[in-house]
Amino acid sequence: MRAEVGPQTDAGVEQSAAPRTDADVPAFWRALGLPGLADIHIHFLPERVLDKVWGVFDTAEEHYGYPWPIQYRASEPERIALLRTMGVRGIPSLCYAHRPGMARWLNEWCTDFAARVPDAVHSGTFYAEPSCGDDVRDALDAGARLFKLHVQVGRLRPDDPVLDPAWGLLEDAQAPLVLHAGSAPRRGEHTGPEPVRELLRRHPRLVLVIAHMGMSEYTEFADLAAAHDGVHLDTTMVGTDFMERVAPFPREALDQVRDLGHKVVLGTDFPNIPYPYAHQLEALARWDMGDDWMRAVLWENGARLMGLSDPQV
Repeated sequence: MRAEVGPQTDAGVEQSAAPRTDADVPAFWRALGLPGLADIHIHFLPERVLDKVWGVFDTAEEHYGYPWPIQYRASEPERIALLRTMGVRGIPSLCYAHRPGMARWLNEWCTDFAARVPDAVHSGTFYAEPSCGDDVRDALDAGARLFKLHVQVGRLRPDDPVLDPAWGLLEDAQAPLVLHAGSAPRRGEHTGPEPVRELLRRHPRLVLVIAHMGMSEYTEFADLAAAHDGVHLDTTMVGTDFMERVAPFPREALDQVRDLGHKVVLGTDFPNIPYPYAHQLEALARWDMGDDWMRAVLWENGARLMGLSDPQV
């Protein structure tokens, strides 16, 4: 049986059990006194790109060695409506380029998404190519305030000098970037903490959100977060029953994550997850970090990074 949140909050007020279904999610964050959820790791992609991504997961046994059934294979309007029903406030598109010449049109699509989805978090991306500085500058000028880079899918080194113009612009703008640099669920040529450590040596003021808490190099990326003011960790898939079979979260890292509560950000990878959205919240709740930690992770840290306001203020 899965563990539930304790019956009392830090303030001694009755708290609801960890959510078992998506319908339970609003009661969970309301019991914590939150205005909703600030999920920094959500994907909305152009339809033909999303179809290819889902195609990879449909053949996951070939790529990863185990099945990965997509939980939320629905239309874009249906997926947006579901997030709103659960109380997710601020919807990133979080596109990422995996080859030269792709970033510009993805950023144009993200600009359109932000224009037609009122609660969108305008996102952008870039690739390791000479135009990366121009691509980031144009995205920032268009209103992008959150970026994404995927080391394994893009087969790129985050510390590649060709990327320096892009990193310099993001550093100056203090625009956060969700960086998938860990070596799970599939190791890449340039995954791992070392290229990120070198990147931060050259650009120490970057605001990075390490996707999946750096899975599977959890402790190494937590060390980077502890050492650099701008480095955060997102919770995407971490601690879930599915991922515990693939890249289990080490018990010795729990103290690191507890101490870094002001830098841990809710992420889920919706819609490309093989279990209900609620299970990510349930997985975090059974770590039993306390309500203040949960409030920071589920709302405060992500709201700060994405510029979301509390509707009650």
